[in-house]
Amino acid sequence: MPPNTYISITRKPLSLKPFLRSPGASIYKLLLPSPLRAGRCLLPFLAVWALLSVSQLHPSLPISCSPHLHHVRLSWRPRQGPVDEFWKWARSEVPQLVPCTNYSDPHRHASNSGKYMLVVVSGGLNQQRNQIIDAVVVARILEAVLVVPVFQVNQVWGDDSEFGDIFDVEHFKKTLKDDAVVVSSLPATHIRKRRVKAPSMPFNADEDWIRSNYSSKLDGDTVLLLRAFDSRLAKHLSVDLQKLRCKVAFEALRFKPWIESLANSFVERMEEEGPFLALHLRLEKDVWVRTGCHSGLGIEADLAIERIRSSKPHLLTSRSKLTAQERSIAGLCPLNTNEISRLLKGLGAPGNIRIYWAGGEPFGGVKALQPLKSQYPNLFNKWDLASPRELDGVKDKPSIMAAVDYIVCLRSRVFLASHGGNMARSLQGHRTFIGSGKNIKPKKKLLVQLFLNGSLTDAEMRNRIQHIHRESTDLSSLMKVQSKIDVIAFPTPYCMCSRGRSSNVSASN
Repeated sequence: MPPNTYISITRKPLSLKPFLRSPGASIYKLLLPSPLRAGRCLLPFLAVWALLSVSQLHPSLPISCSPHLHHVRLSWRPRQGPVDEFWKWARSEVPQLVPCTNYSDPHRHASNSGKYMLVVVSGGLNQQRNQIIDAVVVARILEAVLVVPVFQVNQVWGDDSEFGDIFDVEHFKKTLKDDAVVVSSLPATHIRKRRVKAPSMPFNADEDWIRSNYSSKLDGDTVLLLRAFDSRLAKHLSVDLQKLRCKVAFEALRFKPWIESLANSFVERMEEEGPFLALHLRLEKDVWVRTGCHSGLGIEADLAIERIRSSKPHLLTSRSKLTAQERSIAGLCPLNTNEISRLLKGLGAPGNIRIYWAGGEPFGGVKALQPLKSQYPNLFNKWDLASPRELDGVKDKPSIMAAVDYIVCLRSRVFLASHGGNMARSLQGHRTFIGSGKNIKPKKKLLVQLFLNGSLTDAEMRNRIQHIHRESTDLSSLMKVQSKIDVIAFPTPYCMCSRGRSSNVSASN
């Protein structure tokens, strides 16, 4: 090979002399610098471009610690615009709070009295969670040994899952070892002992009521049986017991590892193109029946719901004399997908945002989702994300399916629920406790008024929607002790404190 006519992998450049000797080649001397010279010029720019592109793949994490980097599609490179502005808003107004569960000295150690308490919990997964939390608190008040709660077979869904099928029993016992003695089953010495049914617990039962009515039933010769106590224990208890509620809800009740793994695989798939929004849709048939509201699917659908409601009037949850329209104006109805779409637009969510929706089969099926899907096509649920047969083993286990939804919603950057309920309440508090991201609680009464106002321009609608959903960042107001605060939904001030402080509420309160 002639000299100076090869491509070097060291320092020698490609020679263009034979080419440049030809007529008219002088222009190429200006346009074609040597590869080495070009590389030296371009390399710094390429390096900076690569770093900037990769760093934006997961906006919340530095490059070195992004857990989902290998799942990201390189085609997704956000720039300044609607997507960026929405996530900037989603990260704003989040107070710098951390969990604080320091107990007073008298509470620090659980005592084993040798007196056992059995509890039976009922309802769906999130109702069961509420009862488990309160069962631990009751056991602590009575200084009783708590047997891992028994799950009553769900008559609506036919789910026969037990505590150990859904939650990590050993983690539950270990986490609470200093708060309450928890055992997996009754010891042999107590299996044949008489079960004493606890008196029915009234609403807002406090510590004094629990001691006065249950302590005498609890002794070494009997086993106290507690059931039908959903949402009966008072919201306002001593500071230590409020903190115990948070500890049970947000630390002790951990799902089985394989359920966590399944749900986290869906989280990774949702995060393939960056952060995502989770939406809890309350659109099932029984929701429309119980709330007394119209579904927005037309007259035939409304008549079908009305027939069911008329045949089962006891299902209507409250304010039975209000019409469907009056309920909607009062903010008592779930948002339908058309209203959710308008809310998201008002909040600035761009059309290509990825949304995970949790919940059961909507009344009306695909038609019910269409208004949202048409505006936000990147709409997925667990069935959309699952590979073939991935959910076959749990498709008949509603509690496990609900656990998967719970975990995915917990890990999302933004969470929004179309209606209240046990899951939305628990997720709101849990996400606040672990600092997961922004929670959007729709101001439904104000939204309905805005939607009915046909004189507003799109810009005015956006401004008003964003204004009514702007949250306070004033720590003093967040840390204000309220007499009837629900610590599961609002873990401040009892269970959280500002960074650098160990406690915000003293045990004397």
